[in-house]
Amino acid sequence: MKNLRRITRSQIEDIVPLFDSYRVFYKMESDLDAAKAFLNDRISNEESVIFAAYEGENTIGFVQLYYTFSSVSLEKSLILNDLYVDSKYRKQSVGQQLLEKAQQFCTQQGFKGLALETAIDNPAQKLYEKLGWEKDYHCFHYFWQVKR
Repeated sequence: MKNLRRITRSQIEDIVPLFDSYRVFYKMESDLDAAKAFLNDRISNEESVIFAAYEGENTIGFVQLYYTFSSVSLEKSLILNDLYVDSKYRKQSVGQQLLEKAQQFCTQQGFKGLALETAIDNPAQKLYEKLGWEKDYHCFHYFWQVKR
């Protein structure tokens, strides 16, 4: 088991390089300053919760959760928006530990549940299903984007 910690403003520097690598993985340009500012805003404004996995003093993975609400069920829930493990530490259960930490936090804080979205070809789907996540078949997800 890796050491998992909830990230505070004073620890943002610990995950900036990983967060930047995560963005580059999704074909975005590397920008460490923007990544740091973005994470700082999320934590400062209490808009997200971030857990990081450490091996010694090295940050090797993270999961970021965003708050959301359901008007229908009148409950709060979380969106698991970001999950990333350094390529050198994959296949060592780090992702599983981070997912389980997110589930534990969700349960302890009284949230309805966790939602996530993933690519249809993402091999991590097997892990999600192993940990009790269920594929959503009863609705479609749409996104409208501002034209810039």
